[in-house]
Amino acid sequence: MSNQEVLEQLERQVAQLPPQEQLKLMAHISERLSTMPLSMLTPVDEESLQRWREREADELLALCDAAAEMWRGEFDAAGEIRQMRQERDEQIWPSRL
Repeated sequence: MSNQEVLEQLERQVAQLPPQEQLKLMAHISERLSTMPLSMLTPVDEESLQRWREREADELLALCDAAAEMWRGEFDAAGEIRQMRQERDEQIWPSRL
């Protein structure tokens, strides 16, 4: 019996269950599947995955390059972060300062 035939047979059997039992079955199947690693649920085409990763990396690097172009001269990242934190603290705890 093929997988398609088994699936159709199961669907007919499930259709005979009361709606509440169908929901319980669905919850049980969902719970079981949610504990499985994603790699077991989807077939992995390594070549396509590699191409996708390369495209994502290229896009990220292009965004980084564009961001770098916005800042001319010196930029003190740590100082900027301290300033943002201080401004946030002033908004959240004005009495603390």
